[in-house]
Amino acid sequence: MTESISAAGGTTVRTNGVDLCVETFGRPADPAVLLLAGSTSSMLMWDEEICQRLADHSRFVVRYDYRDTGQSVSYPPGKPPYTLRDLAADAVGVLDALDLPAAHLVGQSMGGMVAQLVALDHPDRVASLVLVSSSPGVPGPDNPDLSAMPEDFQKAYADVRMPDWSDREQVIEYRLSLQRPCTGSGRTFEEARYRRLIGREFDRAVDIEASMKNHFAMGDVPPWRGRLGELAVPTLVIHGSDDPVHPFDHATALVREIPEASLLRLDGVGHELPSQDWDTIVAAVVTHTA
Repeated sequence: MTESISAAGGTTVRTNGVDLCVETFGRPADPAVLLLAGSTSSMLMWDEEICQRLADHSRFVVRYDYRDTGQSVSYPPGKPPYTLRDLAADAVGVLDALDLPAAHLVGQSMGGMVAQLVALDHPDRVASLVLVSSSPGVPGPDNPDLSAMPEDFQKAYADVRMPDWSDREQVIEYRLSLQRPCTGSGRTFEEARYRRLIGREFDRAVDIEASMKNHFAMGDVPPWRGRLGELAVPTLVIHGSDDPVHPFDHATALVREIPEASLLRLDGVGHELPSQDWDTIVAAVVTHTA
């Protein structure tokens, strides 16, 4: 059961018992593209320019704030009463609220995992998949072919000190310190762009501490990798060659196990969506969703 109410800065959708903030670009009559951000990120991390470019190619683009991000429902830091599968159900709820029978799902990092679960559990709602910088699972004994994060990257993360969550500048510097090591060898870290985006995320967040902590505190989801052979939707995997969060073998595993999936390798790109590559990414999504 869903309902929508007007809200400053977007539309609040009531679905699965929670409020989610949604924004759309383009005409509802065009093919729908649902954008799913990475963990801890609000919909703003799908840059407005990317959304508008897709809309200019006759796509009805939908982006929204996950639970605990942006203007959507928020819970106490460290205590999220939901799992990744609930986030997948929320994605379906957004489609319901907008009266969309199905959509092309474009998910980045954790958003790609959400997209996989939607396609597996609700196949009739998914027209195609685009999985960006994503993975079929967690490295470990169950996935010996998936590389872990490099040690120097893990150390860079471990060395970042927690901010005073009420201090806007401290939070911006903290998140810049987390994003900077994600940059690939062939790209320059876009500090000014990320500084603006992170500042906007801070200003919109109900609770920025919950935004940064709760996705990592979600309950475990049973592995889904063994089900990827069930997928029967066109799938495009887009992945940077230098991704330190989900190294490139995560992309090749997805392509190997999803029937007829194709791969677009972005040389020199890390775990990021660099503006230098937006032309390539948008063109690939437009072609894939034609």
